[in-house]
Amino acid sequence: MNNVYKFVVLLFFMSLSLTATALDTFVLQDIKIEGIQRTDPGVIFSNIPVQIGDRVGPKVAGQIISSLFKTGFFDDVQVLVDGNVLVVRIVERPAVYKVSVSGSKLLSEEQIIEALGQMGLRESAILDGAILDLAEQELKNLYMSKGKYGVEILTTTTPLERNRVAVTFDVFEGAKALIEKINFVGNTSFTDDELRKQMSLKSPGRVNIFKGALEYSKQKLEGDQEKIRSLYLDSGYADFQIESTQVQLSSDRERVYITMSFSEGESFSFDSISMAGDTVVSSEDLFQLVDIQPGEVFSRKRLTDLSQKITDRLGEDGYANANVNPVPEKDIEGSKIGFTLYVNAGQRVYVRRIEINGNLDTRDEVIRRELRQMEGAWYSVKDINRSKQRLNLLGFFSEVIINTNTVAGAADQVDLEVKVVERMTGNFTIGMGFSSADKLLLQLGLSQNNFMGTGNSLGFTVSTGKINETYEVSYTNPYATDDGVSRTYKAGKRDTDVSSLVVSAFSTSTTNGSVTFGVPLTEYDRIYYGFGAEQTEITLGLNPTLEYQEFVDLNGADNTVIPLTVGWSRDKRDSSIYPTDGMVQRFGTELASPLGDLYYYSLTYKAEWYRPLTETLTLRLGGSAAYAEDYDSKQLPFYKNFYGGGATSLRGYQPSSLGPRNALGQALGGKRRMLSQAEVIFPLPGLNLDKSMRFAFFVDAGSVTNHFEDGLDEMKYSAGLGFNWYSPVGPMRFNFAKALNADASDRTEAFQFTLGTGF
Repeated sequence: MNNVYKFVVLLFFMSLSLTATALDTFVLQDIKIEGIQRTDPGVIFSNIPVQIGDRVGPKVAGQIISSLFKTGFFDDVQVLVDGNVLVVRIVERPAVYKVSVSGSKLLSEEQIIEALGQMGLRESAILDGAILDLAEQELKNLYMSKGKYGVEILTTTTPLERNRVAVTFDVFEGAKALIEKINFVGNTSFTDDELRKQMSLKSPGRVNIFKGALEYSKQKLEGDQEKIRSLYLDSGYADFQIESTQVQLSSDRERVYITMSFSEGESFSFDSISMAGDTVVSSEDLFQLVDIQPGEVFSRKRLTDLSQKITDRLGEDGYANANVNPVPEKDIEGSKIGFTLYVNAGQRVYVRRIEINGNLDTRDEVIRRELRQMEGAWYSVKDINRSKQRLNLLGFFSEVIINTNTVAGAADQVDLEVKVVERMTGNFTIGMGFSSADKLLLQLGLSQNNFMGTGNSLGFTVSTGKINETYEVSYTNPYATDDGVSRTYKAGKRDTDVSSLVVSAFSTSTTNGSVTFGVPLTEYDRIYYGFGAEQTEITLGLNPTLEYQEFVDLNGADNTVIPLTVGWSRDKRDSSIYPTDGMVQRFGTELASPLGDLYYYSLTYKAEWYRPLTETLTLRLGGSAAYAEDYDSKQLPFYKNFYGGGATSLRGYQPSSLGPRNALGQALGGKRRMLSQAEVIFPLPGLNLDKSMRFAFFVDAGSVTNHFEDGLDEMKYSAGLGFNWYSPVGPMRFNFAKALNADASDRTEAFQFTLGTGF
């Protein structure tokens, strides 16, 4: 018997009871409640529309019953009259003691319980049969939207003491429905294959790396419809519509047939574009942003991008709530469509307060000094975007989000919230390699790029092998002055011993130290200058290489150099960790001054350029050139030569193996070096939003010579696949490369890797 039916019957019998026991009204002397267990008596008394001392009549019973039923707390309510006393008998609905879910694999129990709680089915809530039925149906709909059309939900309520119940949902998911066929109706401008390429959902008979592409999902279908709509609207079809989308199930509920019907309409081209509305920014400035010419094929994306450019331009002058509304003017006969851009600048606002959140280790001042949007200044989209870019370039954060929040009661003010997600900025790096000369090469590095949250960096590196052994410590304060002048100290020792080769040629021991300053010129440009000291001792073996013997005879075996350095850099990348757009350039010079024993100079230039090809593909082009020479009849130290080969220069060749060699085949390095790299970077398939794991197809080229004119003739090439992973235990890099034009004397290395541990 449902509650409505019980309620009507109860009213009927109560009317008979009152007629039999109280034909006349009476003065109420008392109210008694029977059957109460958990409900607060005050809830019941507050829903009884009479009080002791009132004169009540036959209608009061119906009023009490109706009022108490509306609370939703009771399964049954009766009102009786005992003399001048009203007796209210209730049967409470049970309370939910616990909600549990079993058998679910697609969704976690926590996710389901949270969703049920939002519908009112949660612990301590009153159990409502209608809500229970609704929860079961909504849960089934949720699974079906994810392709589980064979799902079955069994709901069980188990009575417990004190009028409580435990609610259990047993989920039998069944198999996911797979797409059998995707059909299109009404498409003439694009073929079925062209439309299917836009979709993430696929049908059988095609090469699909992941089975997930065949599994039906309502959310994926909606996304695919938007991709198809964008294809048409960006190709001139301004009136395109998806008239219907039919999803049919096979009788066994395991196969899905999808049919989409289109109305393409006519293809339009752009006509003239005009502006109207607010003129807070001159029309000349705004029209300079218009990059759409009459006659071009209509594209919704081009129009949206133009509107965003205008909005951003207004945002640079403090109009944070500006919007642009394009109103079309169609010429059906001429298949043209013009637009009037109605500009609504809104009220100019300034930033009242900037809050920093998420920085557990990094100090607030380290973040605030990178912000270009100031408190108390007019709101500027340009400054906010630059602030986000500078924070990303620090390398301290895996994510930076800047939110704009309104201020209650102040239409001309906003607050900014800078939310950061910190990443591990300390690294313990282990590098390994193998070569016929050094055998096992080990490199150990200990660095902390955000030392104690100050933004300063401290690093220590040890590189060991049978031939080379290097120790270096460095410390950088990027804000040694309030103006952003950086200061870097370096000290190190490098020992080289080639006694493990065929003949004992030489060994060197070099101790060095330097200090370098970096001065910001613009938002993107810095110049560097510094000085240092370097002392090198050379020990020749029994049968030294001729080139080394000549250098020692001319300059001695113990030399001191006082190098002066000057450099420049420009960094316009969007991130220093996961760059996808922009360019970075660096140029440096080193001059061994006359204060030392040796006179030489070197010039180096390096550039990296990034450009997004699609949402997931990034093109990276890199190149560098290096030049060194002596002056004043002195000889360039052979240990200052440039070397090439290895994971960071020319993959597929052993480290420092390129260039001129002596009669014994030992690499001598060279005075000139050219390197270039081209990569197409893409995330791990199936993890498009995760940038921490990325593959790259690459082609490298490089040469080390003593004359630039020989560089192209001696250029070496390689190609392969790289994999970089910023893992929870630190950065890892793996390269598989093939040397494309190696000769018999070249030392190649197909696999190279580095492993690191972060902290």
